[in-house]
Amino acid sequence: MAHHDTTLESELLEHFSCLSLSKDESLIRNELHDLDRNPGLLYLSDEVLIAILGHLEPDSFGVGLPNIATAGYAAKTAFRLVFMWRALFRNVHCNRSLQEKLFAEVPYPPHVYWTQWLVIEERVPLPAAQLPCAEVEKLWGLPRELFTEKLQENPEGDETLRMEWRELYNLAVTRHGTAALLFHYVLKQHQSSDHSELESMYRQYTQCRFQWLFTYWLFRQPAPMNRQLRAIYLQWRKHSKKKVSTWGETVCDVRYLASLHPITSDYWRGKLARGDENVGIHTVGNYFSMCKSLVAWILGRDWGRLKRRKVYEDTLDGVYLLLKREMQDRLVDHERFWQVAKVQMSRVCTLEETAVNYVNWRMIETLPYYKLYLVSGNSVYLQHVQGFLRRKRMLHDWIYLEDNTWLRELLPDELFTLLEFDTKISQGSLHGASASAQLSRLIWLYLHSGEQLYMEGVKQTVLQYVHARLAISTDVLSADLWQPGLGPGSP
Repeated sequence: MAHHDTTLESELLEHFSCLSLSKDESLIRNELHDLDRNPGLLYLSDEVLIAILGHLEPDSFGVGLPNIATAGYAAKTAFRLVFMWRALFRNVHCNRSLQEKLFAEVPYPPHVYWTQWLVIEERVPLPAAQLPCAEVEKLWGLPRELFTEKLQENPEGDETLRMEWRELYNLAVTRHGTAALLFHYVLKQHQSSDHSELESMYRQYTQCRFQWLFTYWLFRQPAPMNRQLRAIYLQWRKHSKKKVSTWGETVCDVRYLASLHPITSDYWRGKLARGDENVGIHTVGNYFSMCKSLVAWILGRDWGRLKRRKVYEDTLDGVYLLLKREMQDRLVDHERFWQVAKVQMSRVCTLEETAVNYVNWRMIETLPYYKLYLVSGNSVYLQHVQGFLRRKRMLHDWIYLEDNTWLRELLPDELFTLLEFDTKISQGSLHGASASAQLSRLIWLYLHSGEQLYMEGVKQTVLQYVHARLAISTDVLSADLWQPGLGPGSP
């Protein structure tokens, strides 16, 4: 944890070492390369793929593929077919296209092409299979003798078998010898099949799997958990009431909902768990489980509404900062999230105490030192925050000196507000050659460096601007600029 904090702190320091005019979040929001662009094993040559398969355990891909050539397929083709089917079937609960194929004929099995693939599955979410005995023999590769007793129970002439899918699977594995040999049999049966629909559905799956699974996870929780998830998902989160009002409906903008949290936005784009949608969605679930614990803890404190919300928001920001890369790489469980959240919440509360009041707290939230303290816990950054607030107050007090009343009256609002305590100066306002941009740059440099030279530059810029408006000559300005009590009525 300490090493991770130090690494992230170093990167943030590097990012903030110069007055970059890019957004502060540019480092924090950096992304991994799109994992979907890596074609993986499917595009290896036959020779390489066979070599890889030879060094793997038989069930490394959920199936062993012995003597593939005898099934009439190149190794790569066989692997592609099994891999595509398994990927689709594993996510059938959120794949509407595959559901339509498998459930279209309920209570009867689907089209023979899809039934043939179901033969290799032990758990099939369909009613008991109802098929003529001859079809069962062909699809599962089972002899008629196995069903003699069952057929005798039927009315004369009725060849229909009614059997559970798991029972048929177990009979087939026993008959063929192993699950791998059952796969081999199914591939041989599929030798003359047209797999274009399977391939088309797989392409659709690769493009939409994160969106499908996220939508299923968000809207298909059991009733009590569904309400809790909705409440936690939107808790203290700025959102459009209009868009949220269609939660769970067909017209719901799920992409918008995913954008409400950095972690769900990452998942939507396939950035979690190295692009594994199933591992990634478990990380998302664990994250919101942590959010539930965090909300309960905060609501148990005797805090005002504004403080509760800000502690929650900043704590989650810190959690995301610290665990972003870990989430991109592997599963993060609830306990890991919660331990990090407790540390972040403690640091947020320390920052709030340093700020003294809520106005100051909102003032410092965009400072680089704020995030640096969150990720490191280094008290040096608290001193930077305190120095920033102290210098902000000095600017404010200077412009409100009684001797500077005439300056306040002559300065335009766009310049005067820059000197007030509660004004935030964004990096975007530092561009340009306008008087406002020039003054903003000097104030920014003074606030972040503490160099008195920049404070003097602020004073000089303000006075020069006012004197220019009064059309005072350059000679008078040069001679009397820093004389005490200088003003329109000075002799």
